[in-house]
Amino acid sequence: MGLQKSDALSPERIREDFPILQREFDGEQVVYLDNGATSQTPNQVIDAIADYYRNYNANVHRGIHQLSQEASEAYEEAHDTVAEFVGAEGREEMVFTKNTTEAENLVAYAWGLNELGPGDEIVLTEMEHHASLVTWQQIGERTGADVKYIPVTDEGYLDMDAAAELITDDTEMVSVLHVSNTLGTVNPVAELADIAHDHDSYIFVDGAQAVPNRPVDVKDIDADFYAFSAHKMLGPTGIGGLYGKADLLAELEPFQYGGGMIRKVSFDETTWHDVPWKFEAGTPLIAQGVGFAEAVEYLEDLGMDKIRRHEEALAEYALDRMAEFDDIEVYGPTDPTDRSGLVSFNLDNVHAHDLTSILNDSAVAIRAGDHCTQPLHDKLGVAASARASFYVYNTPEEIDKLIEAVDDARQLFA
Repeated sequence: MGLQKSDALSPERIREDFPILQREFDGEQVVYLDNGATSQTPNQVIDAIADYYRNYNANVHRGIHQLSQEASEAYEEAHDTVAEFVGAEGREEMVFTKNTTEAENLVAYAWGLNELGPGDEIVLTEMEHHASLVTWQQIGERTGADVKYIPVTDEGYLDMDAAAELITDDTEMVSVLHVSNTLGTVNPVAELADIAHDHDSYIFVDGAQAVPNRPVDVKDIDADFYAFSAHKMLGPTGIGGLYGKADLLAELEPFQYGGGMIRKVSFDETTWHDVPWKFEAGTPLIAQGVGFAEAVEYLEDLGMDKIRRHEEALAEYALDRMAEFDDIEVYGPTDPTDRSGLVSFNLDNVHAHDLTSILNDSAVAIRAGDHCTQPLHDKLGVAASARASFYVYNTPEEIDKLIEAVDDARQLFA
């Protein structure tokens, strides 16, 4: 199928904003299909970061001079911009972290170590990223809490009947991916939040693969915590967002200590600053915050509904093309409206790493490995998979190039 023009973005126009997409490998223009790992960055974001360093580079919240005031204002407004983007009420519900992984660790250490104990339960899913699975697994070992997993069906969905049984009055935290970074599955996080709250449990949603490509409203989901990363949504590396309900963040102890997160210090005691600054110890991610906000504004200008439809159309086209071949196994839902714009697959008798290397010879960049989901790959019965992931600047023609390169690998290993 082709993209529906009335609903589509204009990737050809969008590509003009991304200088890296003009790169060539041995004379061939790069086809970048590794957006699930890191998206590319438009000129607008690059320019916003450069403007900060050129014109008002200073530390925030620590000076009364003009540069510090301008930097502080920009950094604070960046929190507001990112908070509004996901439906939070304001900066008091948006903490800037290093990435989604740090956000998960912040809640796990600040809340989990203090609140969990023997007899308590943490419920995850079998499709969890290591950022969630390993973090809560370690917290369980330290506190004596049990960790349980919602099964994944053969079709790549969460078993919601099992979820309803696994989440009990002993459950204190449910941590779940909004969108699987391996299967592409869009999980029913609002339904899971309802189940969790019916048992007086909290829910943490990993939105790293959701916020970049679909409208997200944390209030509609009723998430207690929701995390995502700027570098997967056209922003800079090294920064992410942690939404938390205002009353919950106010109750949490700080995750790190130092300058910037304190209100008053004496030799005997210390009191903490307001949220979100309580969780942003030391010199914060100022330039990255400025770039993060600019990336959000770029995505808002494109329209998140259009981005979602664009990805669904690309995923459908990729699934259709791969279905032409009997030796390609695709993982995850077959309905493109149930998944995001990433497709994990394997080619018979070709290891995913070898396949990716051959694709690189054709200037096609995809991911290979376990995608930080080793237990899920064990369940799938494979050591690794190849993953093509699409974004706002990708086209059906690039998927054709992917399929051609896969065919080259097929011929090479025949």
